[in-house]
Amino acid sequence: MTTSYSRRDWLRSAGCGFGSLALSAMCARQNALAASAQPTKNLHHPARAKRMIFLFMQGGVSHVDSYDYKPRLASEDGKQMPFHDARMIANSGARKESAQRVMKSLWPYRQYGECGRWASDLSPEMNQHVDKMCFVHSMKTEGIAHGPATLFLHCGSTSFIRPSMGSWLLYGLGSENENLPGFVSISPSVGNGGPRNYGNAFLPAVYQGTALGRAGGPAKEATIRNLTNSGLSATAQRDQFDLLRQLNAEQLKQAPGDAELEAVVNSYELAWRMQMNAPEVLDLSHESEATQAMYGIGDKVTDNFGRQCLMARRMCEAGVRYIQVTYGDNSANPAWDQHSNMPKHGDHARAVDRPVAGLLADLEQRGLLEDTLVWWGGEFGRTPYAQGNGTGRDHNTGGFTVWLAGGGVKPGFAYGETDEYGHMAVVDKVHMHDLHATMLHALGLDHERLTFRYSGRDFRLTDIHGHVVHDLLT
Repeated sequence: MTTSYSRRDWLRSAGCGFGSLALSAMCARQNALAASAQPTKNLHHPARAKRMIFLFMQGGVSHVDSYDYKPRLASEDGKQMPFHDARMIANSGARKESAQRVMKSLWPYRQYGECGRWASDLSPEMNQHVDKMCFVHSMKTEGIAHGPATLFLHCGSTSFIRPSMGSWLLYGLGSENENLPGFVSISPSVGNGGPRNYGNAFLPAVYQGTALGRAGGPAKEATIRNLTNSGLSATAQRDQFDLLRQLNAEQLKQAPGDAELEAVVNSYELAWRMQMNAPEVLDLSHESEATQAMYGIGDKVTDNFGRQCLMARRMCEAGVRYIQVTYGDNSANPAWDQHSNMPKHGDHARAVDRPVAGLLADLEQRGLLEDTLVWWGGEFGRTPYAQGNGTGRDHNTGGFTVWLAGGGVKPGFAYGETDEYGHMAVVDKVHMHDLHATMLHALGLDHERLTFRYSGRDFRLTDIHGHVVHDLLT
């Protein structure tokens, strides 16, 4: 008995068959990963924050010139004193002390806010918001060079390929907006780990960060690549998309319950929804002149980073789960890396001071700061002594400062201490693993339970380390 097919039936079946060849290739790797992908999508405990903005100060801000007030640096400025120099230890393995010239802060310190926090004149506008900030003065990290330390900051590992903080967060919580990526990195650097700093590693590809622009490039050009199709009219694109949806629907009918196939089909639809929604979110012209001025947009010094910070607020408001904003460049010595010219810190501070202050004020006035965790900091700090008796400071991983704001952290609070020179953390030390664990906790995730099984092992952001610093949380 033979079965007759109309030409239409044959074309429909053949079209779906050809489509399945392409889809099977795209699904091949995801099939293997999906079996072990067990995203939380439910909180481990009540969350204090729903989303996060990371303001990455690439290169390492000098904590002793910004927020870690050490009067002894001024009183002993110019003296030769013994220090354990981390770079000398790394290069030679010798752990003996070496004589270094103490160098005072180039910017005077004053007390700010109701909390009376000491802060230098390096960032006068950010200093107006110290009552919102939670300072951690006793940070420690791994990797004396930029590459390893930057990877450790983002991924919890100095060398191995691991998922980034944003990917872990998206994996654990999912997205708040089905029309936009859940993880966006604004103007990331191509160096010191490059895409690995917003990569998904062995997590399924859906958790990878979406890069907008590049470090050192104009923020006006920071957009989603291939977002629009100038070769077809809106009507033609809609017709094309509707046809694709019909073909995909036929595929799904023939393979009910195929989660991998459904995921790929959904990715096509997300791309279409992004075309309809992302341009609106990225268009800063909708903001008032007063709001743009708050971020320093229109001022040559602050315009670029101001645009990045305002874009971050718009994404935060639109439901993007994790937004990283990088202040840096793609040079061999990134941004804040002043080995021989500490006054250059002033130029970088002027570029970010008003935009960051504007972001905090804007988030607060819109009611977003309460459930948005803001993290400001670099991959390490800088030494309290002059590098090579010169005019700059070397990398310092043994003690430095970061601050958090919003999202359930204690406002106007300071935790931990470095020694009297600001060299090494000595009181209530906080390792980078501890900071990661604490931030995940604020977002409702237990760092020990947020795991992914890969190559026979359960991996997590904090590896086998990390403790939540509950004293930082309300």
